[in-house]
Amino acid sequence: MWTVLALFFFCVGRSQGLNVDVAPRTGVAQSQTKTSISRRKFVESSAIFGAVTLSPRGATAAPSSIANRFDSDVLKSPPITAGTKFTGHENLVFPDYLEGEWDAIQTLVSTKAPLGLKFIGGPQASLDVAQKTMDEQAKRVNEQVNLKLRFVKTNFGVVEDRAFNLRSRLDSFAGKSVVASVNYADVKESNRASVLASGGKEDDPLTTTLVYFKGPAAQKTFVISHGQDPLDKDDWSGYELDRSIFALTNNSIAPPVTTDTEVIYSFSKAGSDRVEGKLRLAGYLNPQSDSLYFEAQNRAVSLTDYTLTLKRSENN
Repeated sequence: MWTVLALFFFCVGRSQGLNVDVAPRTGVAQSQTKTSISRRKFVESSAIFGAVTLSPRGATAAPSSIANRFDSDVLKSPPITAGTKFTGHENLVFPDYLEGEWDAIQTLVSTKAPLGLKFIGGPQASLDVAQKTMDEQAKRVNEQVNLKLRFVKTNFGVVEDRAFNLRSRLDSFAGKSVVASVNYADVKESNRASVLASGGKEDDPLTTTLVYFKGPAAQKTFVISHGQDPLDKDDWSGYELDRSIFALTNNSIAPPVTTDTEVIYSFSKAGSDRVEGKLRLAGYLNPQSDSLYFEAQNRAVSLTDYTLTLKRSENN
């Protein structure tokens, strides 16, 4: 889960989204307003930081190979599986070789709007907002972002340290410290009581996160679908569909924004201290926020592709 852009904002425009002053490299909002970026694009961007949550070992929710989802620009939203599993300790189970702390490089290689610009123009399908969003993305093609990632071993397998990784991703893409706090929230699929009752530990990561930003904003991210391909020697692919609710925490009357973002990963072990990978973010419209939801027919309206290089940190 790692972002399209970290587009933070501190004031909300009306029908066409946010007015933000885009920083030279990161797109982080400054105190003056200059460039219009959709509120929806911000939530898609930061939602991915919640990371990937996949089924326990051997279980899958996807009907076909997840790795193939990198090869097509026509993607349908995976079926929602939240509420179908009752272990109470659902979490991403990564390959064992990812355990530890990593120095990562994430590079943007491609950004597309497969259904047309109007579908990425925010709740009111503004072409102006959509074009500015695409222009900002195009400026960052081939840009490398350095960040740290951590994966921890639990009694249920190797999972990512969501709180650590989420803060690292948001701050790294912003180019400065923008996160005030990251906390876990209990939900039926993943909660502290069930983790402990099943032999887990008090500090095991959960799947639902609540982020408070240093500006007057907060975001809660839920996992609503997940799946993985079987591990093939050292190659692994998985996906997570995250639903994020973003809201301002000041006196603004702007309603919360809800988005669905599929995070698709492919990892390959390239040695004891190195992992190579790909990341694709597929953005889908949400009936609560987007006027073109039914026209999109559950198809991805934005596709953003990255390469990933992980080198084991000297802190291990």
